[in-house]
Amino acid sequence: MKYTYTEKKDTRSGFGAGLAELADKNPNVVALCADLIGSLKMEKFIEKAPERFFQIGIAEANMMGIAAGLSITGKIPFTGTFANFSTSRVYDQIRQSIAYSNKNVKICASHAGLTLGEDGATHQVLEDIGMMKMLPGMTVINTCDYNQTKAATLAIADFEGPVYLRFGRPVVPVFIPEDMPFEIGKGIMLQEGTDVTIVATGHLVWESLVAADELEKEGISCEVINIHTIKPLDEEIILKSVEKTGKIVTAEEHNYLGGLGESVAGMLARKRPTRQEFVAVNDTFGESATPAELMKKYKIDSAAVKEAVKRILA
Repeated sequence: MKYTYTEKKDTRSGFGAGLAELADKNPNVVALCADLIGSLKMEKFIEKAPERFFQIGIAEANMMGIAAGLSITGKIPFTGTFANFSTSRVYDQIRQSIAYSNKNVKICASHAGLTLGEDGATHQVLEDIGMMKMLPGMTVINTCDYNQTKAATLAIADFEGPVYLRFGRPVVPVFIPEDMPFEIGKGIMLQEGTDVTIVATGHLVWESLVAADELEKEGISCEVINIHTIKPLDEEIILKSVEKTGKIVTAEEHNYLGGLGESVAGMLARKRPTRQEFVAVNDTFGESATPAELMKKYKIDSAAVKEAVKRILA
């Protein structure tokens, strides 16, 4: 495999590292948290810039309103809480106070998807990408490992406009090179192939690489693309790939309704109708179990990607 790893880290720590670096690099960056400093790894930012940190408490809607107000003064607010509380709990405030007026607020959401694990269905959010991508002007980013999450955190500080940055709780392989540039809206070709295109996001990027490596041993050549920015979608890289392969599998840790797969399917329907298989959660809530157990049960692991590739080739 072209991409290997020597360690595992949680993507939320990548966010914390990027935010701490921004404490030194950009004096306009301010951070807000809804009583989850440790979970969002915001301690180092607070050590470096305590006067630019605001502990809002368990009042997420208030946090979004304060962030919108701070942005009017020229500050760049980064809000931090769980993905569930960053979206559904505060959707009205995001829509009315941030998206509608195109405020420069960065909504940073940890513990996304099923891999939140044992905390169960009430905290596992599988509809957030769909909710956020429907807001006009909202950029939606879903990173795959520690290095990419850190790079994305740094990149969105320089980007003008509202951003939803989604990352996770568990430790996952670190395989993206530390110096790989992060360009908002540009997918990354991780592996070239000829038989089928796999377009993946978040934790499913590594699972897709594992699946592609195993399929290669069976004589199946997979092209693997990392789509870290779901909106705006990099249509060019996907269209170029399916022009070659004629078949596509999308893979994500999200409900198949409203996620990456639907964005890709809609784009292909308009521009180049292509056979597609979805690796995603099938319109259900999660439950309490380990991340590995949940990924297996809900068919969003490397084995599920392999099955989808074989289905589309059958």
